[in-house]
Amino acid sequence: MRAAVVHEIGQDKLEVLDDVEAVGFGPGKVRIRIRATGLCHSDVSAMNGVLPQPAPFVPGHEGAGEILDVGDGVSGLTAGDRVLMCWLPACGGCAACRRGQSHLCLAGFMNAGTPNFRRPGGDVFGFAGTGTFTEEVVVDAGCAVPIPDDVPFDIAALIGCGVTTGLGAAINTAKVEAGSSVAVIGCGGVGISAIQGAKLQGAAQIVAVDPVVSRREAALRFGATEAVAPDGLADAKQRITAGEGFDYVFEVVGRSATARTAYETTRRGGTLCVVGAGAMDDQLQLNMFELFFDEKRILPSMYGGGDVLRSYERAIALWRAGRIDLAGLITHRVPLAGINDALAQMRSGEALRTCIEL
Repeated sequence: MRAAVVHEIGQDKLEVLDDVEAVGFGPGKVRIRIRATGLCHSDVSAMNGVLPQPAPFVPGHEGAGEILDVGDGVSGLTAGDRVLMCWLPACGGCAACRRGQSHLCLAGFMNAGTPNFRRPGGDVFGFAGTGTFTEEVVVDAGCAVPIPDDVPFDIAALIGCGVTTGLGAAINTAKVEAGSSVAVIGCGGVGISAIQGAKLQGAAQIVAVDPVVSRREAALRFGATEAVAPDGLADAKQRITAGEGFDYVFEVVGRSATARTAYETTRRGGTLCVVGAGAMDDQLQLNMFELFFDEKRILPSMYGGGDVLRSYERAIALWRAGRIDLAGLITHRVPLAGINDALAQMRSGEALRTCIEL
């Protein structure tokens, strides 16, 4: 079967091969035919080594498709079911799950060290224990979440990561209050979803910050009340908040420099929500006095900061009601053979989300 493969960390392009085999099927597993998958910035971060991932590997974790086969002991799923991919399935029994923080369950991460694929030259891993840039993949049954028949595969794929992460950051983690002021730094697919989440929560002002003109224009369509380039953020802070700072600032880039800017743009007593996934060696510096004196809440948001299954259901309900726009997030579509075009569209900032159709 065909799959897009990264042979070594640091490789900036993917090679689409037709000699890849999905492996590991057995008890507790399902085999999925991928129909649509989104390119998320985390995939690129894994390719360049920002996020740890053994190589060679198949990127992709934001996917949807149909179940082809179900292993022994799997209940609630049958061949033919339409599903989205959950790259962080909860085990239901660990300490995090028992505390109601299933998004912090580490069970899914344990799968990242087990190869999902094989080529004649040896084993191949799947990014984050999944790997959706492929025609078929074998994963734990918990990774396959059934979706209603009226949800298209491309919409379901987005809900599997970017939409859930962005919406959840605003709704679950930051708990944006009605009438508040918000700034979102980084307006790709996740940032736009955070903007939609802030709008749903009733924020009065939502300032989108991004260096790419097309992304700023898109942010206005999705609910931002103003969109500025990074060098215009200080002026927006002065005009909108009289220099005090925003009630909520979302950092959706994953870099210490933008996190520091976000901290300085947050008002005293306000909330900085860190959504971007950054590198382990990128240190954010804060001094002990400002931490004490400013009393700003710093809230990291992992996968939207809530029960992901409930978050999926909420996103579908909001989409059906017309309260959020998901189709508009997909600005480009390419076949698997065009995966490197998708990478170029992301790196240039041209795309909010590119859908790879299989």
